[in-house]
Amino acid sequence: MNFTKEKKVAQEAAMAAGKFLHQHFDKFDRSKKVKIKSKTQIQTWLDREAEKIILTKIKKHFPKHHILSEEKGENHRRSDFFWIIDPLDGTTNYTMHLQAYGLSIALAYKDKLILGVTYMPEADELNVAELGRGATKNGRPLKVSKISQLKESMLIFCHGSLTADIKKAVEFYKQFKLKGFDCRLIGSAVVEFDLIAAGRAEAVMLPGANLYDVAAGALLVREAGGKVTDFANKNWTIFSKDILASNGRIHNQILKIINENKS
Repeated sequence: MNFTKEKKVAQEAAMAAGKFLHQHFDKFDRSKKVKIKSKTQIQTWLDREAEKIILTKIKKHFPKHHILSEEKGENHRRSDFFWIIDPLDGTTNYTMHLQAYGLSIALAYKDKLILGVTYMPEADELNVAELGRGATKNGRPLKVSKISQLKESMLIFCHGSLTADIKKAVEFYKQFKLKGFDCRLIGSAVVEFDLIAAGRAEAVMLPGANLYDVAAGALLVREAGGKVTDFANKNWTIFSKDILASNGRIHNQILKIINENKS
């Protein structure tokens, strides 16, 4: 099947929402209009407006498609096409005027990811991944790094909002840091997965991942030549709970440490 139209709409939606977020980035005042969603998540009016921009464009062209979006939730339409959207990933970073934020639009067909688009407005970097066709950043091919030694690797961790997932992430940090490996929390899955796909870092591990946070990034890493599994080393799907995305060369070394203290 040809998904040229879906790709074009996704890119246009990402750029439009990204332009909106960029325009308000320096002006945003985090002391006002911030809603606490959970102990680890906040929401601003910008999340909702960026989401509205994306959803309006997608619904205009594909009114019968199934959609999951972080703020609006699911529309529960019956369709083989499933859009997965995060209009502002890294909201806390955004409110602090840290440039490490982005947005994510993915599309699955019959439960298999076929398209992933992420955009980081402050860097003006548009990433596009198509199933079986590779991944690009601003039109240029993306490739994961060739580093094969864990001691030379840059590692990233993140977590979902549940207490159990936070505890897992903290344990990962302790395990890797005490073994002398560098491990960072950036606070935006869009940015984190981009770093792996672009060869700027070697792996990101994320227990309790929200699908809208990681769907586009997972395809991006795969199409850039990397590997994406759950923590049991099973191929990651849109139904998986945990996710490890890497350049492939250090994947098993990381899984060994993640699982070594598992009871």
